[in-house]
Amino acid sequence: MGQSAQKVETNPTAEFRKFGMKDKLGYMFGDWGNDFFFILVAAFLMVFYTDVYHLNPATVGGLFLIARLWDAVADVTWGRFIDTRKAGINGKFKPWILRMSFPLIIVGVLMFVHIPGMSSGFYLAYAYVTYILWGTLYSTVNIPYGSMASVITGDPVERTTLSSWRAIGGTLAGLIINVVGPMILFVNNKADANHFLLGAIIFGVLALACYIACYKLSIERIVMDESTKPKMNFGQTMKGLVKNKPLIWFLIASLIFMICFMLIGTVNVYLFKDYFGNAKALSMVGLLQSVAVFVGMPMVKPLVAKFGKKEVASGGLLLAALVYGLLYFLPNLTATQFIGVLTIGMFGYGLFNLIIWAFVTDVIDYHEYLTGLREDGTVYSIYSMARKIGQAVAGGLGGAVIASVGYNSNLQAQTSGTLQGIHTLGTLVPAITLTIVFLIILFLYPLNKKRTIQLSIDLAEKRKGKH
Repeated sequence: MGQSAQKVETNPTAEFRKFGMKDKLGYMFGDWGNDFFFILVAAFLMVFYTDVYHLNPATVGGLFLIARLWDAVADVTWGRFIDTRKAGINGKFKPWILRMSFPLIIVGVLMFVHIPGMSSGFYLAYAYVTYILWGTLYSTVNIPYGSMASVITGDPVERTTLSSWRAIGGTLAGLIINVVGPMILFVNNKADANHFLLGAIIFGVLALACYIACYKLSIERIVMDESTKPKMNFGQTMKGLVKNKPLIWFLIASLIFMICFMLIGTVNVYLFKDYFGNAKALSMVGLLQSVAVFVGMPMVKPLVAKFGKKEVASGGLLLAALVYGLLYFLPNLTATQFIGVLTIGMFGYGLFNLIIWAFVTDVIDYHEYLTGLREDGTVYSIYSMARKIGQAVAGGLGGAVIASVGYNSNLQAQTSGTLQGIHTLGTLVPAITLTIVFLIILFLYPLNKKRTIQLSIDLAEKRKGKH
């Protein structure tokens, strides 16, 4: 089924090795590179701005909101730009990853520079310029990287495998950042400016090495015949996107999940630093979060083959929601007990994260089925835009909610009301949010196992009819 689709699409003049381990490793390295900085920023930039620059959390939230909304525009603009490029000898997407990774890393390191003795206005302006520039450059690497999955292979099962390997890359970056990060970044339970810069340089060098490995190991096999390809028609594309029910519900679910996921990351720093009085315990959370994903990884392929992507993903979300709900009703746990229970929840949403990228390739296929247009870059950039909006909302919300519970970086210890508020933000809020995402995927996302298989068959037939 997948093979017939691939034969039709693959450029007959090019001879490639068969899809295999090199491609999986190459694709894994791409997200590993992305997430070195993405996770560092998501988990620790807020606390850097509040505790090193001494900016108000709500002000930082405003910066995150504006920057991410700008990124969402940059994503779609760059996605359209990529879709208008012709594939070169090394493919259409890969060269951009290599080209743009160097400026991305340099600006990423500059974000964590602290010049002592400057005014709050200077720090805020510096944060705005470096953070927004970093986000824009991140789009120029991440959009081609995400779009590349659908041209590495046309086989749905192989794509699910790529999604899982992508998740391994993100998990490995998360493992290093979340476990080693707190050990480097915090000195005596406090954020340290010099240590933050050191961490950024180390993670930047590692990210660059990963991007180069992604470029060297991946092959773009599927090349659309440019002579028969219909001209870009934005109106037709938009009609297809509006009609694409799987895409719309997936975007809504992803947006809410991203808000939740980012909010958990932001709140966890304050939860462990202030509520449990142990910032270094974040290392254990990071370690177990990665372990949960590695335990889930070998299960994903057989589970998806048996039950389907939608079915397995929604089951994982339900488990995570129940665990966070339970933690809310257990406020007197020690940090260790809290982390022990939390690991089960992290396994649940880890399953969803492992499958999420395979959903994207399905909705790209559905777009082609509806419109006859293969627009990987555009569809992926719309999905990426939804994630960026989720991050924007989470960034704005993260700062606002931390401020709303009365957090004050100048106090030696936070008030009991603030601590209670932080605990609620770290437990009850994720429980409610993950339940909403679960209900959307279960009841509103239409591509169940049976319909996904049928889509692959129908698409292969459609492509044959064109030739």
